[in-house]
Order: sequence, then structure tokens, then C-alpha cells
Amino acid sequence: MLYRALLAAAVTLSACGQALSSPVSTRTSAGPEDTYACVRKQLAELGYKQTSYDATELRVAATKLDTKSRRPDVQFRRIHNKLDVRVAAEADGNTSIEVLPRTFAEYTTQRGPTEEQEKASELVKSDAQQLVERCRS
Repeated sequence: MLYRALLAAAVTLSACGQALSSPVSTRTSAGPEDTYACVRKQLAELGYKQTSYDATELRVAATKLDTKSRRPDVQFRRIHNKLDVRVAAEADGNTSIEVLPRTFAEYTTQRGPTEEQEKASELVKSDAQQLVERCRS
């Protein structure tokens, strides 16, 4: 009986651990500072608004609102597509770019606006791929 309970718990926990998004990454021969500047410029060109950045650690987070998406839920407001980007110098002299695309649904609840992470949308995945391609060279 204990064996069955442990098996059921293991199956349940493994189902909860599915990734909502996977990072997109590449390497470039450009320097870290030039690559970071390219990333910040391209985010604006893709329609994202920077929400935070760390010039020392070469990280930036940006959001693009999708106000056209609709849901049959009266509490639903809009979709937030977010990109978290990290640029780092590698030991071999190259620079790595890692972009984590994420999608959040915003709802209006009794306690105010609430974001719930969802599986990354095709739009944010495409934007992450474009960002990596544009700053690769």
C-alpha cells in the first residue's frame, strides 16, 4: 500500500514540474558591452518596454503588453509578454546571450491586479528568437 502511495506522489510531482518556457541562447564574437547595447536597442525595436536592467551584471528585463487577446473570463485584463535577457563573457573569449521568454495573464481580483504565469506564447518565443538573431553578429 505504501508503495502505491509513493508511486502516486511521484507521478503527481513530476507532472507539476513541467517548464512553462525554455531559454533561447546563442554565442557571439562581439564584446559583452556591445552585445548588451544591441540587446537593449533591439528590445525597443521589437516593441518591448524595459522594466529593469543591471548594467554591472549585463541583465535586462522587458515587457510587451498584448491588449488584443481576449478570454471568456470577466476578471481577465490582458497578456504580458516578458523577456529576461542575460549577456555574459565566456572563458573562450566569446559572449553568450540567453533570453528567457515568459507569458503572464493579468487578472483583476479582489486584492488588485494579479499575474499568473502561463506557457510562453508563440509571439514571445518568436521575439526571443529574433532578438538573438539580431544581436548574434
